[in-house]
Amino acid sequence: MSEFQIYLTLGFEHITDWNGYDHILFVMALCAIYLWPDWRKVLGLITAFTVGHSLTLALAVFGLVPFSAQLIEQLIPVTIIVTAVSNWAVKPPQNTFGKPKKDVFAVVFRYLMGLGFGLIHGLGFSNYLRSLLLPNEEIVLKLLAFNIGLELGQLLIVLAMMLLSGLVVQLLRVNARTWNLIASSWVAGMAFVLLLGKLSAQ
Repeated sequence: MSEFQIYLTLGFEHITDWNGYDHILFVMALCAIYLWPDWRKVLGLITAFTVGHSLTLALAVFGLVPFSAQLIEQLIPVTIIVTAVSNWAVKPPQNTFGKPKKDVFAVVFRYLMGLGFGLIHGLGFSNYLRSLLLPNEEIVLKLLAFNIGLELGQLLIVLAMMLLSGLVVQLLRVNARTWNLIASSWVAGMAFVLLLGKLSAQ
């Protein structure tokens, strides 16, 4: 296996590893209010998150952004809680399987939230990647491979969440608003427990 494949695999496994489920929870929170017909919104939102975390991941790995690793580890569950709680105030698109109503402000707000919180998550990703790198070694290709692995894993999480939402709403006939509240509340609860663990570990 080449170095590129190794770091691609490491990136994929890092974001999909349930033992480090914070990033999984965040992606779930981002997608919780959407169903399959909203895939363009989901794509835009995930793209915003990707731009954010890719930027700070690269800057941090090259040592261009000083930050407290401990603070970032505490902020990540906060971003999850804020995203999940904000879902409570967002009504899923009406007539989602017909003609969705557009709320430009809500869409832009979520894109900015995805971008901004992506910056924080990128610093979290960099903590792990920097622990794998040796001093003075070539890192550009490894950074690229790791980031691609992250994106592949992220897409898998998005796909799983969208499939779950479709199953619950379409097949089980659960109201979309109810599903949003259930999923977002569960994610917020998990993130709160995670935050308490981070704070108690100080």
